[in-house]
Amino acid sequence: MDKTRILIVDDEEPIRASLSEVLQDEGYLPVAVESAEEGLELLRSQKVDLVLLDIWLPGMDGVTALQKMKEDDPLLPVIVISGHGTIETAVKTVKLGAYDFVEKPISLDELLIRISNALEQSRLRRENLRLKARMEEERTFIAKSKAMQELLRQVEIVAPTDGWVLLMGESGTGKELVARQVHERSLRKEGPFVEVNCAALPEERVEIELFGSEEIAEDGTKKIVKGRFEQSSGGSLFLDEVGDMSLAIQAKVLRTLQELAVCRVGSKEVVPLDLRIIASTNKDLEKAIQEGLFREDLFFRLNVVPIRVPPLRERREDIMPLCEHFVSFFCTKYGRRLKHITPAAEKLLVGYSWPGNVRELKNVMERLIIMVQEDEIEPRHLPLAIQQQDGEGYSLYDDRPLRDAKDAFEREYILKQLEKHNWNISHTAEALGIERSNLYKKMKQLNIERR
Repeated sequence: MDKTRILIVDDEEPIRASLSEVLQDEGYLPVAVESAEEGLELLRSQKVDLVLLDIWLPGMDGVTALQKMKEDDPLLPVIVISGHGTIETAVKTVKLGAYDFVEKPISLDELLIRISNALEQSRLRRENLRLKARMEEERTFIAKSKAMQELLRQVEIVAPTDGWVLLMGESGTGKELVARQVHERSLRKEGPFVEVNCAALPEERVEIELFGSEEIAEDGTKKIVKGRFEQSSGGSLFLDEVGDMSLAIQAKVLRTLQELAVCRVGSKEVVPLDLRIIASTNKDLEKAIQEGLFREDLFFRLNVVPIRVPPLRERREDIMPLCEHFVSFFCTKYGRRLKHITPAAEKLLVGYSWPGNVRELKNVMERLIIMVQEDEIEPRHLPLAIQQQDGEGYSLYDDRPLRDAKDAFEREYILKQLEKHNWNISHTAEALGIERSNLYKKMKQLNIERR
């Protein structure tokens, strides 16, 4: 593991020597120079984790050097050192981005603590920015097609209002991304965006998850746990796959939405709510109402502004931009050279029906980046079901061995059934008329990854 490199910029040789010795003893890798000009030159040629910068230097002074350092790398932690410190100088350097200000004579123990704190803060800031960048990368919203442009037009109209939105579309189409677009373009964008996966709510804890809880401890203190409704107050609550809620939970959710207030489990206090509801479903809720599986009154409460999110097969202009986006993302994530998709492979990708929509496309791209060693992704690298598609999305079973054609058909059929049943293995196996264990074997054999 590389040692932490610390640059010392000070014109006094004894200070450079003593600081270098102490830092080396502490496991750091010190690099010492006597002028700001040398320090800036070194920073441009080497990786440095922290700078100890004297203010009073020959030539360029430390304040000017600090400005240039922060311009080049705003996240670089700089601890300013001065033998003639004043409050004015300290305030000025901190405003310019210095992490801390230390006066001479230097207390080495205190300086080491400040160095450790500065390095940890710098690490956390860089990590947070990296994670944020990754989240933004994963949530990139691509809408080149006419269908998605029309969807965005609807989002632009409804987002600034406080109207509730019901997003309808197949699994994997990106309904969560659309929900985030509504939130981020709304007047509530500074508030929280809280997501509830209705299909994964644990029955035994669903009330606490949604409505929170309150209890009095033995010492008389009140312990409050806020549920998702309270957590989203001031922002947006995204009820994902709302059609999968049980009827009992639907009744409690409906009451909360009607009253815009929540009562925590174990409490009689009514807490008012200020939120916007964005719901999504991959089911035909009107059909579910007829079958007695979904409350009609809850449907009318949620269905204020319905927006349909089109499947990928209806927005083929977006397929290659999505492929290129995910290739770039996963090449960066796994440290691979950027790969290119050949025109022949591109034709197959655009022609495929994508029963799993964007989620399936993303998984395929990740698998290709991991498994393909060459710099170009060719048709032979693609999953069998995609290889056996023509430019219009129809299966190509001609001139293929019977086993290959059978596997391609089985894979596509099982994928569609899994998506239809929201990847519930038991329900899918029942619909297919096979045992769960046999379905698992088939999925493994046909390279179907469980969602």
